[in-house]
Amino acid sequence: MISIQALREQRNEIAKEMRNLLDSNADGKWKENGCDAKWTELDNKLRDIDGQIEREQRLLDANAEQRFNALAGGGRENGGEGQPSAARQQYARWLRGGQDALTAAEWTAIRNTMSTDTPAQGGYTVQTDVAKAIIEALKSFGGMRQVAEVFTTAQGNPMSFPTSDGTAELGEIIGQNATATGQDPTFGQVGLSPYKYSSKIVAVPLELLQDSEVDIEAFVRSRLATRLGRITNTHFTAGDGTNKPKGLFPSLGVGVAAAAGGATTVTYDNLVDLQESIDDAYAGPNCKWMFHQNTRKVIRKLKDANGRPIWTPSYDAGIAGSSPDQLLGADIQINNDAPVMGASNTPIAYGDFSYYKIRDVMGVTLFRFADSAYASKGQVGFLAWMRSGGAWTDIGGAAKTFQNSAT
Repeated sequence: MISIQALREQRNEIAKEMRNLLDSNADGKWKENGCDAKWTELDNKLRDIDGQIEREQRLLDANAEQRFNALAGGGRENGGEGQPSAARQQYARWLRGGQDALTAAEWTAIRNTMSTDTPAQGGYTVQTDVAKAIIEALKSFGGMRQVAEVFTTAQGNPMSFPTSDGTAELGEIIGQNATATGQDPTFGQVGLSPYKYSSKIVAVPLELLQDSEVDIEAFVRSRLATRLGRITNTHFTAGDGTNKPKGLFPSLGVGVAAAAGGATTVTYDNLVDLQESIDDAYAGPNCKWMFHQNTRKVIRKLKDANGRPIWTPSYDAGIAGSSPDQLLGADIQINNDAPVMGASNTPIAYGDFSYYKIRDVMGVTLFRFADSAYASKGQVGFLAWMRSGGAWTDIGGAAKTFQNSAT
């Protein structure tokens, strides 16, 4: 079996060959040298190897999951390498056995490091090391937390970002001894309120809790992170602002619209025009593309005026510091909550997405339920709550969208 490292090396060689093919066949030589067939052959090989790497990585992740979760707690007991911290050991015991699984001394220590509002049914506020693990897991969903500015506040009180649009303001030339004209700036504000999110209840069979070989802590954490991650990314991307955050795409202005007949397509010129719709004041490494995976399938087939593909494959995929896939010189963030191509849709965004602010209030809170509603079914329930909000705070056009035509 080929190792994942060998597969990555093969992929890198193909990506370099593709890039060299682009660089060495500029100025109209692409069609003249018959490069289309070679590019298609290399691109098919690249996709095949990407699939193999993904499958191998899933296998490696599955094999390493138990060790990873053991090491993720940070501190170690008695200096024992690979042993979970005391807090995580207590947390795992509580998951399995509830309140009775911990001693009075352990509960005293826990109460010193957690919120005290525990309900009569045995609620438990996640301790610091566990809560951070859940928050970090949210980053792997959708992409909004990877490009937005994320911050945490200690309280959930209303928050506003002051705004001022000075793009139309100019200075002046005046004559000697003349009085300067006045022009007062105007100010506004963008609100950022948190919303209460539930993971929905995860019901775990008693048989699973009693099986000492099962890492129930990782199982519960994964389920809660998946549910909270998906719902928040959906709202941060496409929320309409009614009883939920207003998402990135509904908040952006249209930078370029397709001509009639472009209801399900995008052209090379459309993408260039979208890039150029962003003022140079926002230009820089923070400017990125964002779109759905289905949109990527369309864009990867686009070519420039010389017939060369405009999609540039990455180097050293899977390695820290690697060169990512790029489109017209800018990095790409895939977000499968973004709109897909369709009549009057806005499936592509470009710009500096750090002006979208994501606010988390305190940490994630986890509860355990072992009352009769679950005991009668031989289950224990787990539920996580989080308070989070998001808003687009720029008023000057730091990012814009491409819009498909209506027909």
